[in-house]
Amino acid sequence: MLLKHKILIGVLGAVGVIGLVLSQYRGAHASVSLHGVNYSDREFSYFIADPENPKKTIGGEHIAPFAGGGTTCCAVLPWKWKPGTKIRVSTTHWLKKRPDGSLPEVTEEHEVEVPEYAEAGELWVIRDGDGKISVVSSNVQPDHPSWPGRIKGWPVPSVEYQRERWEIYRNVAQAHVDAFVSLSKEFEEDPIKHANEMWEHDREYSAKEIAGFKGPTDPRYHEHLKKSYIEGLSGSRNELEEIMRAKP
Repeated sequence: MLLKHKILIGVLGAVGVIGLVLSQYRGAHASVSLHGVNYSDREFSYFIADPENPKKTIGGEHIAPFAGGGTTCCAVLPWKWKPGTKIRVSTTHWLKKRPDGSLPEVTEEHEVEVPEYAEAGELWVIRDGDGKISVVSSNVQPDHPSWPGRIKGWPVPSVEYQRERWEIYRNVAQAHVDAFVSLSKEFEEDPIKHANEMWEHDREYSAKEIAGFKGPTDPRYHEHLKKSYIEGLSGSRNELEEIMRAKP
């Protein structure tokens, strides 16, 4: 019985010491918000490791190319900076699409040193244009004069990236134009057949569109189709012209 009592006292004493150490650790550290900035042309995601349990992540996000992330929780930093302050960051980025449509995924682990700061501020995870990962602690954003990051200002998309995005919008707009041209041609070549096909389609997917018509042979339904194609083609062409004028 005496032995069990001594063991219990020893366990309670160890728990007390551990609790005291954790209390001192947490008292000397701050929980801060987490942000990300991506200056590269590849989207990436990151996660921060829990300093008390490195196998556990405590915050992170996914960021598009040439973009800033939101505000997420949380990172832990010493209230006062000291040499050797480091953060473990896990990142994933994707290479360009392969011919088979797959996206090669690259996951990396980084242990990055936190540059000196006066008092713990929000933690920013930064991906440079060359893919290098760094961090800074700051309560100001990248466009502020006091921003401590090596790269000043928010990310600015490269001309190449802007043109890639522009090409996507152009293709979509061109597809809309082509679709209305095709519908108009089908209607002109065989109005009865086309009206029957569109009536069946609308009855299944857009019943409200045909609520005021008697059937696929209703002349008013034919006029409705013709008018919608003319207006759709005009709007699509205008949209395409605007996109063409905005080419980077």
